[in-house]
Amino acid sequence: MKPLILVVDDEPDIRRLVREILEDEGYAVAVAKDGESARKAVVDRMPNLMFLDIWMPDVDGISLLREFIEENNIRCPVIMMSGHGTVEAAVEATRLGAFDFIEKPLSLSKLLLTVENALASGAKAEVPMAYHHTVIEPVELVGKSSVALQLRQRLDACAGHAVNVLILGEPGVGKAHCAKYIHTHSAYSQGPFIEVHTASLSASRGRHGMVWLLGQERAGGVRVGAVEQADQGSLYVDDIAELPAEGQAALYAVITSGKIFRCDGEAPVKVQTRVIAASRYDLSQEVRAGRFREDLYHVLQEYPIVVRPLREHSEDVTELIQYYVRLFSDQERLRYRNFSMAAQNRLRNHGWPGNVLELENLVHRLLIQGGDDNVELTEVESALDTESVSGVSLVLPEYELPLRQAREQFEKAYLQYHLNQTDGSVGKVAKLAGMERTHLYRKLRSLGIDTKHISQSLKDS
Repeated sequence: MKPLILVVDDEPDIRRLVREILEDEGYAVAVAKDGESARKAVVDRMPNLMFLDIWMPDVDGISLLREFIEENNIRCPVIMMSGHGTVEAAVEATRLGAFDFIEKPLSLSKLLLTVENALASGAKAEVPMAYHHTVIEPVELVGKSSVALQLRQRLDACAGHAVNVLILGEPGVGKAHCAKYIHTHSAYSQGPFIEVHTASLSASRGRHGMVWLLGQERAGGVRVGAVEQADQGSLYVDDIAELPAEGQAALYAVITSGKIFRCDGEAPVKVQTRVIAASRYDLSQEVRAGRFREDLYHVLQEYPIVVRPLREHSEDVTELIQYYVRLFSDQERLRYRNFSMAAQNRLRNHGWPGNVLELENLVHRLLIQGGDDNVELTEVESALDTESVSGVSLVLPEYELPLRQAREQFEKAYLQYHLNQTDGSVGKVAKLAGMERTHLYRKLRSLGIDTKHISQSLKDS
């Protein structure tokens, strides 16, 4: 995937020279002779990098940079150019957010090095809270069970092809991790990975959410949305069943035509991105209930992947424990602790209603609280007892999580607790929770709560 570089300069010779150099290096290049044509070029397609001259006939580059960053939400790196630069101009450009400032005549080696550095850092810019933008390091899957190996084979098979993917599974199984694995092992790996939180879009009251998703055109400028941010990369939608109807229509257009309409825009915008969607719901049921577009469902079914719950491959628990111990020791400088064989065996036989996320949180908590070099069985039992309410495992919400995930953790613990208190009676829980029974059944399925398993556990105890 070729990054697009926009060169804005009023001198034809400069535009031609920079274009030839960059195209020889394998980049796609667009040019603009002044501020007006630069605005039009950005509306047509958002660049991955911009060269912006300071002195132009209709507007100076500093003013245009401020307009792009402060009003239009443009987040690509911008390199300022000038043959008559001043220290004050360079300082002001940097303060506004320019990546670098280079002087004319241009040095070929400096030009190419600056481009390389700017593109490598381009994903670090801030973006709106509804989506998260990163260029990520290669992601690997942990586990040697047949379940883990089959999942890895499915992910590898789709990573090598430009297919759109639907990842299904209970909360906490690692759907986002699988999406990142696909992205980092694909031809899109050098592009951005945009993660869209549908709950944030829904909660933002319609239009604001669609501006975040699709962008907006106003007064000749453009505010960039998540879909365009994902151009030449991957767009991950974390629970597509919760995407508003307008967003579903836009996503269908991206998949089938490679085009979107920005809010208040009159012309379609081309985007080239892979869509990776995930859901905890049965989308076929959502279609039958009229809550999800049938055409979008069918195009997402091009390559469905089911991520199994941790209880179905508990033999991977030991390796997952070791993985998270190393991860938190390296990232957070927490003390490295070994889990004894008895502790590992206890965790292998735990039910893990919160799946891999529950395991991750438990390991994290045990490392934070510290102790001896070894985590023994008694400490694990104590940690599990702290998590449990009347024998039902409770995953306490992690406050750094997105609201949707924290809400799911609380809902699961709440419903498990009341099912335990009512001997597994869904009817009684529905009354206690103030929910319709059919809605409660749907909620239990989406959260991966097996009422039969709870009832049997109560009988055994």
